[in-house]
Amino acid sequence: MADQFLILTVIGDDRPGLVGELSAAISAHQGNWLESSMSHLAGKFAGIVNVAVPTGNVEALKAALVGLSGLKVSAETSTAQKSAVAGRRLKLSLVGHDRIGIVREVSQVLARHAVNVEDLATHTSSAPMSAEVMFHANIELLAGNDLDARALTAELERISNDLMVDINLDEKIA
Repeated sequence: MADQFLILTVIGDDRPGLVGELSAAISAHQGNWLESSMSHLAGKFAGIVNVAVPTGNVEALKAALVGLSGLKVSAETSTAQKSAVAGRRLKLSLVGHDRIGIVREVSQVLARHAVNVEDLATHTSSAPMSAEVMFHANIELLAGNDLDARALTAELERISNDLMVDINLDEKIA
């Protein structure tokens, strides 16, 4: 019997045992946990999981996931086992005084250059000397082999000055 791939999104009040309950439900339906990204944010547990499940068990797994206490789980069918990996991998890091619009400005530049955000992690912290709130972002990117890296870097440098943040863009070596 062929497998079907599901992307699960999960959110609920954080507490010990949530990942264990989720993984037990998946395993009980012969599901294979392939990839995931999970975080604790503002007292909530949030995650996304890619699973492979025998086609005959998909509906039973979905029903079991709906029945998990304290978790809201949604499932979307996916056509691929793993994310596409072709192209140039880049890493962008950003640090600056926190203000509204930083992610919007940076993501608009990336979209104009057809650069895909594959992983985005952000957090805030207090500056060591002034205790001002600093915004930090680490972004993993995927671009086509035809990316004009100089043009992208120039545009990021321009918004870096406008936003008063430090932005570093590096090509990742696989």
